[in-house]
Amino acid sequence: MVLKSEDTFMVGYVIFDKKPGLAEVNVVHDADRYLKHMISIGKLKMPPNTSYRFAGSYQDAVRSAKTMMIVIPGTLLVVFLILYFQFQSVATSLNVFSGIFVAWAGGFLLIWLYSQPWFLDFSIFGVNMRHLFQVRTYNLSVAVWVGFLALFGIATNNGVIYSTYLDQVFAEHEGHSVQDLRQATIEASIKRIRPALMTAACAILALVPVLTSQGRGSDVMVPMALPIFGGMVLTTIAVFVVPVIYCWEKEVHFRRRLKSLGA
Repeated sequence: MVLKSEDTFMVGYVIFDKKPGLAEVNVVHDADRYLKHMISIGKLKMPPNTSYRFAGSYQDAVRSAKTMMIVIPGTLLVVFLILYFQFQSVATSLNVFSGIFVAWAGGFLLIWLYSQPWFLDFSIFGVNMRHLFQVRTYNLSVAVWVGFLALFGIATNNGVIYSTYLDQVFAEHEGHSVQDLRQATIEASIKRIRPALMTAACAILALVPVLTSQGRGSDVMVPMALPIFGGMVLTTIAVFVVPVIYCWEKEVHFRRRLKSLGA
């Protein structure tokens, strides 16, 4: 027998593990809830002057979650300020900023799809896609949140590409009617759809080797790449959403100007 102490108190360790597919933090919370329930009903009696607490790798996840509660809002604020300094317009900045929420949804959607047993359940040339892309349940770990942070910056690319050129087009062509505004929007959108799609395609294709990697470090890189891949696939709809919202904003200002002039 070995006598162990910690913080001047005698201590004994009870080691337990979790089932596959369960998050460490949830397992600890469930275990703590169960022990408190057993103590409350009298089935588990704690000796006098004794207490228990949970320790282990889950503590890192708890600390990281608290840090992310500060980092994520801070990142969103910084991105918005950068957009505002670029466009000098709150409305335009919010329009570009909307792509982040679309990308956020795409990242969570892909994480959910990876937990479904039917997702990518087929083979090509004898290679099972679930095995190739390592499809399994991924919990919201630090690596996943880091992927979301990287996604926030990448997701604004298409919106910036469109809004910058739309500003240039509207600065050169002053619209005299709603139809002129819509025509200018279509003109700018047609000329910028290829650069926007190429930007998204480069990010998506670059992540395919990461998602299929199985070597050392893949246990960290794959969860990090998942939200970026899913977010960039879904954020391609920004090529339709951003110009429409931009045109709608210009139409609102145009109608207000006409109303103020009594037209």
